[in-house]
Amino acid sequence: MEINAVITKVLNGTILAVKSVLPFSLDIQKPSLFRQPFEQESISVLIGMTGDIRGRLIIEGTNECMSKIGESMFGMPLEGEMLESFAAELGNMLAGNMATSLAADIAMDITPPTVIVGKTKLYGFSEAINLPVSLGGAGTIHLILMIEK
Repeated sequence: MEINAVITKVLNGTILAVKSVLPFSLDIQKPSLFRQPFEQESISVLIGMTGDIRGRLIIEGTNECMSKIGESMFGMPLEGEMLESFAAELGNMLAGNMATSLAADIAMDITPPTVIVGKTKLYGFSEAINLPVSLGGAGTIHLILMIEK
């Protein structure tokens, strides 16, 4: 399968995962391409992808947005270590759901989540796709897809 077709399938699988996991009205915005570094302000979770497609998925948002997601799913706002633990679990839920939805077309395994906290710059990729998703009333998360070509 040609790489652009694989990237499209992975993006669509990610959107399906977000729609099935997050209990919000969603506004999926237009994806954009960017080059390194990826600059983070607050909190994100990084999931590695191996198999037919190699790369990383980063789910990034503010502490407030992640806390509101946690509150909507578990009935209470999260902060500190609980928020960081939740971010890892959210990454697992989204990436696992995505990998499962793609299983018929693409062989993919995911790595355990890595939570990244605070202002950070990430290097080590040539291009990435940023897919912003507005979550009705909770803020915006950014789904960053870094594919190794």
